[in-house]
Amino acid sequence: MTKILTNKRIVLGVSGSISAYKAPDIVRRLQDLGADVRVILSSGGAKFITDLSLQTVSKHKVHNNLWDKEAELAMGHIELAKWADIVLVAPASANTIANIATGRASDLLTSVILATKANIFIAPAMNVEMYKSNSVINNLTNITKLGFKVIEPEHGEQACGDIGQGRLAEPSNIANFVAKSFESNYLTGKEVLITLGATVEQIDPVRYISNHSSGKMGSAIADVFINNGASVTIVYGNISIDLNNKATCISALSAEKMHKTVMENIEKTDIFVSVAAVSDYKAKNISNQKIKKDGNNLTIELEPTKDILKQVCNLDKKPICIGFAAETQNLEKNAKNKLKNKGCDAIILNDVSNADFGFKSNENEVYFITKNLVEKIDKNTKQNIAEKILKIFIREFL
Repeated sequence: MTKILTNKRIVLGVSGSISAYKAPDIVRRLQDLGADVRVILSSGGAKFITDLSLQTVSKHKVHNNLWDKEAELAMGHIELAKWADIVLVAPASANTIANIATGRASDLLTSVILATKANIFIAPAMNVEMYKSNSVINNLTNITKLGFKVIEPEHGEQACGDIGQGRLAEPSNIANFVAKSFESNYLTGKEVLITLGATVEQIDPVRYISNHSSGKMGSAIADVFINNGASVTIVYGNISIDLNNKATCISALSAEKMHKTVMENIEKTDIFVSVAAVSDYKAKNISNQKIKKDGNNLTIELEPTKDILKQVCNLDKKPICIGFAAETQNLEKNAKNKLKNKGCDAIILNDVSNADFGFKSNENEVYFITKNLVEKIDKNTKQNIAEKILKIFIREFL
């Protein structure tokens, strides 16, 4: 089964309809497509299903009270709103639809909907005559104008005995409707390993060799891969940013530790992106004590570190390999030499001598280089640069 919803976080709102009994099956169907699901159970929904059954299926605490003192210490409704990529209300009763359409924050579910930037899906479920009423029709029209997507109810016999449109769509149809909105997830099912940040090579307990890499470009690359459905592992050195908590993140401060960690995780990898600024050299002998200044010149013997990118590129069963080249002169020539010498499929080149972008900056300007391609990506935010890199990557390799 293609897990189109891999890395997607879904808040499922269960409101007051007899169709609430289908909610556990909706949770399972979403999970089958790769989603992580948290449930909000309204007071009306709790008349038809227990929070225990939903907790058992979702494997998370069920949220049901806007005034939960413990949750609100951490602004629980805001945290849920920020956590969600998708809010799905299924079943959505006529009352809940009215509250959503008029922007009310009368309970936890409607408060989350007002506070979230997530995609919102509404799956109505009610008696056929209620569904046909002008009030419900107007409310659903207003909901679609807000940009929310409505999952049409099905036609058939209802619990009250009436026959017509108003039955909650089948759980599999609801899950597939949500998943269809993310069919552009070109990287669903792909395992991606990304290195980022600067390595740190000790000289003594106080001093070390490193560089100015912040990890910002690598983090942006990781974000766009995650947003397009990939399962991402990040091996990171010294960084100044927070990493996406949807990734598996492994700290590796030294070049040696980064090499070891990459090789331990490379076998399952489909795409390897080497963004980390790995030190080319390390101290041959690390002093156990702080080296004291005595007025004389100090000579430290350096030895080369292991070439992580080249070793991965030379594997018998290598992943697609993208390297980064931070250059200060002969930019394109040096990048093409690196492409050839390492055995990469592509190199992302940037000029780190330009103070306007690159190291530590939130902006960058790069070239996407392959054996047959040199394509410039003009100066932009690193997040937008990452988006453009991914588009070229998909075009050239997938």
